[in-house]
Amino acid sequence: MPKDTSIKSVLIIGSGPIVIGQACEFDYAGSQSARSIREEGIEVILINSNPATIMTDPSMADHVYLKPLTTKSIIEILKAHPQIDAVLPTMGGQTALNLCLEAEEKGIWEDFGVRLIGVDVNAINITEDREQFKQLLEKIGIPAAPAKTATSFLQGKEIAQEFGFPLVIRPSFTLGGTGAAFVHSKEEFDEKLTYGLEMSPIHEVLIDKALLGWKEYELELLRDKNDNVVIICSIENMDPMGIHTGDSITVAPAMTLSDTTFQKMRDMAILMMRSIGNFAGGCNVQFAVSPDEKEDIVAIEINPRVSRSSALASKATGYPIAKIASKLALGYNLDELQNQITKSTSALFEPTLDYVIVKIPRWNFDKFEGADKTLGLQMKSVGEVMGIGRSFQEALHKATQSLEIKRNGLGADGKGYTNYEQIIEKLTYASWDRVFVIYDAIAMGIPLSRIHEITKIDMWFLKQYEELFTLEKEITTYKVDSLPRELLLEAKQKGFSDRQIAHMMGCLESQVHSLRMESKIKRVYKLVDTCAAEFKAQTPYYYSTFEAEIEKPNGERYVHNESIVTDKKKIIVLGSGPNRIGQGIEFDYSCVHGVLAAKECGYETIMINCNPETVSTDFDTADKLYFEPVFWEHIYDIIQHEKPEGVIVQLGGQTALKLAEKLSKYGVKILGTSFDALDLAEDRGRFSDLLTELNIPFPKFGIAETADEAAALADTLDFPLLIRPSYVLGGQGMKIVINKQELEEHVINLLKSIPGNKLLLDHYLDGAIEAEADAICDADGNVYIIGIMEHIEPCGVHSGDSNATLPPFNLGEFVMQQIKDHTHKIAIALKTVGLINIQFAIKNDVVYIIEANPRASRTVPFIAKAYGEPYVNYATKVMLGANKVTDFTYNPQLKGYAIKQPVFSFSKFQNVNKALGPEMKSTGESILFIDDLKDDQFYELYSRRKMYLSK
Repeated sequence: MPKDTSIKSVLIIGSGPIVIGQACEFDYAGSQSARSIREEGIEVILINSNPATIMTDPSMADHVYLKPLTTKSIIEILKAHPQIDAVLPTMGGQTALNLCLEAEEKGIWEDFGVRLIGVDVNAINITEDREQFKQLLEKIGIPAAPAKTATSFLQGKEIAQEFGFPLVIRPSFTLGGTGAAFVHSKEEFDEKLTYGLEMSPIHEVLIDKALLGWKEYELELLRDKNDNVVIICSIENMDPMGIHTGDSITVAPAMTLSDTTFQKMRDMAILMMRSIGNFAGGCNVQFAVSPDEKEDIVAIEINPRVSRSSALASKATGYPIAKIASKLALGYNLDELQNQITKSTSALFEPTLDYVIVKIPRWNFDKFEGADKTLGLQMKSVGEVMGIGRSFQEALHKATQSLEIKRNGLGADGKGYTNYEQIIEKLTYASWDRVFVIYDAIAMGIPLSRIHEITKIDMWFLKQYEELFTLEKEITTYKVDSLPRELLLEAKQKGFSDRQIAHMMGCLESQVHSLRMESKIKRVYKLVDTCAAEFKAQTPYYYSTFEAEIEKPNGERYVHNESIVTDKKKIIVLGSGPNRIGQGIEFDYSCVHGVLAAKECGYETIMINCNPETVSTDFDTADKLYFEPVFWEHIYDIIQHEKPEGVIVQLGGQTALKLAEKLSKYGVKILGTSFDALDLAEDRGRFSDLLTELNIPFPKFGIAETADEAAALADTLDFPLLIRPSYVLGGQGMKIVINKQELEEHVINLLKSIPGNKLLLDHYLDGAIEAEADAICDADGNVYIIGIMEHIEPCGVHSGDSNATLPPFNLGEFVMQQIKDHTHKIAIALKTVGLINIQFAIKNDVVYIIEANPRASRTVPFIAKAYGEPYVNYATKVMLGANKVTDFTYNPQLKGYAIKQPVFSFSKFQNVNKALGPEMKSTGESILFIDDLKDDQFYELYSRRKMYLSK
């Protein structure tokens, strides 16, 4: 059945601000969906309150509403657009589904004659209501863990008495496993049951028997109106049941599943999808499998929407699930749609992978003081990375190199744990760094059987680890000039970085690199190809690997490289790696716009990034995508292969910026602001000399490298003092101290956690107002300020955690003029080419400089959305030298004020310190438009502004 021609206008509901459990994978899904529907000539109207995303870009839909995700907003939109025929809620995560259900219950869809596509209400209810879901599984004969629902404390206690411990408590209708918990004993049951009932919006929990140690799998399905179902991807969790899938290390395709069990699981998943409702779209199904030879299968849950895993599955297979799911929701059948990879076969096929992908989550526990760092049923990670390799070992190494936690891969970097008790503890209570600890345990000589007994991780994975350690041991017996070629090739094929191999032999990374080049051991690039090369793939989406040479009959030796280098002018944009607090989706927004602007300037664009959740790693964003770690060795090899005109580093946050020094050292051209200028802004000493020269005030400060130096400085600077390490992101390690004892304690802790770093001590301007400005500057010294924002909270709360108003609400003309003058002077003095963000503290009408960052900032997307102007596009064209700042016509449109509101994920961590200070803690943001300062919401924000300030 072809497309439903009665649908002319569709409303897509987004997922709102980023919180733990619902991140930018839904920006990716929503963006893809909007493009997919518009391709059909159908109008798209979009609601989402998150200003940092590509999804809310004016170019993505016919009408974009940056409004709170409430039924009140839905009614306003439906009144303004009576032509809306259908609503698609499956692209915006749990938030969109919950809002859709609420609108359904209130009769809103019926009142406006809008129908639901992509899912039906019954399907949402059955899958979210744990009791209904259990009954459905019984009816269709699919095994489930013994479970009962409780809607009261008393009921819960009775169930616990019946089942015995250990138990799992899961609240209904929550996101990312919020409130879910294991209960091992009677003593902890009461507290966890009460918390679970409170966290569920309908005060209902499911109590089930814990399947501890069982293996966990997920399948991603698509189904059309004709009831054709395809399984896009099988995903195996390396971690057994008991750790939320969002916090698990996952592998695709499944590695340790027998074929017969996989076939059984497939049939069950298809039966489950068919029995929850008659809809066309995507589904994610989770199963547990017993770890014995019986391989009993138990269904855990089904989500009738695109999910975190479907973003991963899309990137893993190159099959754009959200795009195809949107077309199916419009009435198409799978066999009528084109396979996006081959462009010559249909979408009715199941991808076959000839490579392995490994996903590792990225945590930010350092931001949540007092948080329980063990992993469990409730998701705690803030982002994720994906590695692609020809083997599990290579993909695992590439994923660990992508995490940006100062590790070079598994082991072989001198940073492993060597304390037996600590290793056993971290294995027993799943820790965020268990992926590394397993290697340390093997290195210590702990037998695999013991590691398996503690972790319940399948022996197959543990043996893969053991092989890596055996290889490391062998390499350590050689020196760089005696290492056999085949051993070096094997180490590279298994994903070890040059840095690790250098560590094993006690030499320099550059020596290993030179040896590789001499031995002709070079990376080759392979297409991500869903058909395992049975059909020709058209997508320019690559990963790297190492191959043994093939010998032709004429004796010529070669390796097969699928990435063909063109003779076009090309530029590389470095992505921002995994999401984390302080560097989120807003940098992905900047990277995508940078790529699009460079295309407009006639360049071939190349994207390097390893984050599977983002739009920048969509295979048709850049002309070529290298899904690789944003890690020096990988980047340098791609640069050597592609020979670009230059590299853009200022759009990928601190990740890309940190590579500027190496690029500069190796003679790679940095487009836009030079490395020297970037370094000048980061080096407090040099930067302060510059401000003194320019006659611009800044808070008194000093630099210390020991606790004694800090104490001596404190005598001259006066308390309160703001302490911060240099070269960090999101205010990491920043603190305000008010006496010598606090100072000594914090300095000692900092030097322990970030050794060798210089510490800056600033006199903290108590009670000052904070403001910031973003500007674009060109090589001729033309400067255009795109926005000035005033923070509602006082100076001392990190700018990412402050409510900020655009334009400022109570800065006088005298202060505004100083901000403008300082911004112009600093942008020109730093020889900025592109974007710059400057932060100010204002006290007694004097404007002091806190810091300057000559790169895209967290606030650029917010300002672009508030004013309706494509500022990143302009800035990129300036970086490329294609335009001057004065070439553009600026026409910012904003009635009243826009407020950037931070959103926190504290609910994921009980007992965490929620006080705000100079270290950033928010995971996302929303945008609020108000007409004037009499608005109640502004008044409430202003009245609470000092409440959370922590010193």
